[in-house]
Amino acid sequence: MSIIVNHLYYRYNPGTAMEQEALKDINLIINDGEFIGLIGHTGSGKSTLVQHLNGILKASEGWVLVDGESIYDKDYDMKKLRSRVGLVFQYPEHQLFEKDVFTDVCFGPGNLDLDKKEVQLRAYEALKLVGIEDEYFYQSPFDLSGGQKRRVAIAGVLAMKPKVLILDEPTAGLDPLGRRELLDMLKKIKEETGCTIVLVSHSMEDMAEYAERIVVMNEGRIVFDDTPAKVFSHYNELKEMGLGVPAITETMIKLKAAGFDVPVTAITVKEAVNDFLSSLM
Repeated sequence: MSIIVNHLYYRYNPGTAMEQEALKDINLIINDGEFIGLIGHTGSGKSTLVQHLNGILKASEGWVLVDGESIYDKDYDMKKLRSRVGLVFQYPEHQLFEKDVFTDVCFGPGNLDLDKKEVQLRAYEALKLVGIEDEYFYQSPFDLSGGQKRRVAIAGVLAMKPKVLILDEPTAGLDPLGRRELLDMLKKIKEETGCTIVLVSHSMEDMAEYAERIVVMNEGRIVFDDTPAKVFSHYNELKEMGLGVPAITETMIKLKAAGFDVPVTAITVKEAVNDFLSSLM
């Protein structure tokens, strides 16, 4: 399922003294099965953009097309859109509210006019996909650990069976192990379901490790849209935006500046080790 964003602008508080242009001439194509990283400093427009992709916000100008249909058409089925394009907000565990884990995950598909058996099957499959064991199904979600709560919240979106899964800073507040486990889980979800993933993150290391394509935003505009290696080659420009590059890339740049004959294109530790060893041969 493709999503096309066409010359999209968005203004907060239009027509008032507080009017602010948050998005400026955004053009973006999201193709089937991609793992896209969306990065930018706070206030760059990342969260505002992703809230347009499933119709939470409506553009001031421009269009969002899903499989060739404008989501702004008068008769467009927004309920169907939000089942196909799932959005997981930052700290999604704050949205948990039901008496037990299983009931909470049933809530989303329960609003899709499905029979009870199908709703429960979807909830079960989603919980297993995010690694929640059966013993936790009928516990209160508020008794779970922070990482487990987040997995349950993501399962609630997955139970809708979205074709596109958008996550806004899903690793915020997690320790390094929890962050790694969650990102590995997202990679597994993509592999097993074939869904498209759009991941909003501040971590350059995570983007280098997991994203197949990176979109960089600055001051409401898209400034780069390419493979991780090509995006991180814009070292100076990213620094000026307050973003930078993965730590290992910066280390290789410093080694080069210190006189070592090493390439500076590595964006992961594995690539850097291979490059460094090659330079010694």
